[in-house]
Amino acid sequence: MKRLLFIALFIHHSLLAIHAQDIPPVTEQQLENLADADQAETEDDSYLQQLEYFKKQPINLNTADASELKELRILTDLQADNLIAYRRLFGNFISIYELQAVPSWDAGTIRKLLPFVTIALPFSAKENFQKRIRGGDHSLLLRVSQVLERSAGFDKAASGTKYLGSPQRVFFRYRYTYKNLLQFGIVGDKDAGEQFFKGAQSIGFDFYSFHLFVRKAGIIRSLAIGDFTVNMGQGLVQWQSLAFKKSAEVMGIKRQSPVLRPYNSAGEFNFHRGAGITISKGKFESTVFASVRKVSANLTADTLSQEEYITSLLTSGYNRTANEVADRNRLRQTIFGGTINYTAGRFHIGLNGIYYGFSLPVQKRDEPYNLYAINGDKWYNLSTDYSYTYKNLHFFGEAAIDKGYHKAFVNGVLVSVDPRIDVSLLHRSISKKYQAINANTFSENTYPSNESGLYAGIAIRPANGWRFDMYGDMYKFPWLKYLVDAPSYGKDFLVQLTYASSKQVEIYTRYRNENKQGNQADNSTVMNYLVSLPRQNWRTQISYRIHPAVTIRNRYEMIWYDKNGNNSENGFLTFFDFAYRPLLKPYSGVLRLQYFETDGYNSRLYAYENDVLYSYSIPVFYDKGYRYYLTVNYDWDQKISFWLRWAQTIYRGKDVIGSGLDEINSNKRSEVKVQIRVIL
Repeated sequence: MKRLLFIALFIHHSLLAIHAQDIPPVTEQQLENLADADQAETEDDSYLQQLEYFKKQPINLNTADASELKELRILTDLQADNLIAYRRLFGNFISIYELQAVPSWDAGTIRKLLPFVTIALPFSAKENFQKRIRGGDHSLLLRVSQVLERSAGFDKAASGTKYLGSPQRVFFRYRYTYKNLLQFGIVGDKDAGEQFFKGAQSIGFDFYSFHLFVRKAGIIRSLAIGDFTVNMGQGLVQWQSLAFKKSAEVMGIKRQSPVLRPYNSAGEFNFHRGAGITISKGKFESTVFASVRKVSANLTADTLSQEEYITSLLTSGYNRTANEVADRNRLRQTIFGGTINYTAGRFHIGLNGIYYGFSLPVQKRDEPYNLYAINGDKWYNLSTDYSYTYKNLHFFGEAAIDKGYHKAFVNGVLVSVDPRIDVSLLHRSISKKYQAINANTFSENTYPSNESGLYAGIAIRPANGWRFDMYGDMYKFPWLKYLVDAPSYGKDFLVQLTYASSKQVEIYTRYRNENKQGNQADNSTVMNYLVSLPRQNWRTQISYRIHPAVTIRNRYEMIWYDKNGNNSENGFLTFFDFAYRPLLKPYSGVLRLQYFETDGYNSRLYAYENDVLYSYSIPVFYDKGYRYYLTVNYDWDQKISFWLRWAQTIYRGKDVIGSGLDEINSNKRSEVKVQIRVIL
């Protein structure tokens, strides 16, 4: 009886915790870190779509294989392998409580998994084509947003370059899904400033995307037609899905994803357009894919040779001005690739390859840091990746070469030292000459090139509710980088202490110290020189459920940039959240009040914000000001849902904000967003 009572209380507490927040706090931190590294918000909402889908169609842990468990992006490979081994040894699970007996699993992991998994008796029903086509759900989503203040780009009375279209951003998505077996749909997206049903966009949206994706059809593991992403190995050759790097989730250093994934997000660059298929037979799994699509690029003509070449690819997806429209679809990419994987028990090895052909040769600007950049009208990469689980050790890695036979290596290990202690190690050695398109591995650089480093992390759970995470990363760059005019090095350390009690309280405090080299700003000497640019960051966040329907959250954060140097800047941010989500009610809402103050852009701060369904905001904050937002949701019935979001930033002591065509003659920036979803 006590056992059943514990299970009930455990599940109840966990479901409340997830209902109070759309994603775990550590995932919010990972998204904030990603926005900081890229200095832009990702438009890939596939992760949020996955979480929402698995809430409605949870994975059965009695039948799930390693590939399905990877879809959750919550478990490490060590945990997934241990789950399958435990199930193979002891048979099907009887209750969620039994998961705590799986080696390397802990209450925190189980709590995060609960909304997305179930434990049920294995059930086999014939999923014929007719059932897949007729038995699923149709959904239609429409989202419209606009910044209310008029920026310089929309001022038609002034001279010079202007935005050609209206200030509204419009996004729509139709999608059909049947379990996790069949999915197809279409996406349309118009950015603010782009034309709509006129001019360059006479057919409506600036960007359209279509996908058809089939899983588990006989020996066909997956089939992709239209737009899809490809993920190989550890990302040295190709990785297009959302992927995180350093964070307090110290065991999340390994890339995990099926090779093929459907693409139906708003981003206009990081995907393939064509067809791909994965076939599985016994211990072997093979994937082949082909893609032909046009991408935007800067084109330059050589007046001497009368030849044209591409100096850079444009990834923003913006086609707002005449110049941006002129650069649209200037380059045709033809891409072929594939993988062969062999898996036997806990051992895996794979061979990966990809080839790019360009309609025009690529030639980067003649700058020292571009000495080893991709050039010519074709490129290719090859690699082999592996993983092996031995008892409480999980080894993984990848070795790759590019067209010039330049080498790159990533190797790591995950160790469950004790039921309360986990350790991660990762070493990378990537040649300064190595280049890959659409690659994304665990590295300090945005793209894997010109880097070597060693990362070590440890997670300790000393008592129920307590968790201590720490990592250290030391790296060096053998060649020059943008704004770094000499070989350089750096180091990064983080410690975080988290307390999550059964009384609906979660507190974490963290300190991060990062020190890397860069050019001295505003240098007046003949030759530039490098200086150390340390950045310390301290944050404390408290989340407390004061009522089953009410959660409050408070964050304090400070940053010190080059504290004792010539470039010294400080920053501070605090916010207060009030979330009202009553159980079994059709309405909910989140309100935030925030203050920030920094000395400049180098001391900028990021804060994850709750948004409408399948969307999130991670704005950057610098200078001084206030921000508040209100997001409300109302479910008319089980098929129709509405969202409304209002957000405003008010800057102190400023009459003009923004720059260029985005300059606003005001100290305020206000955005309204409306969304409706209909289940057909």
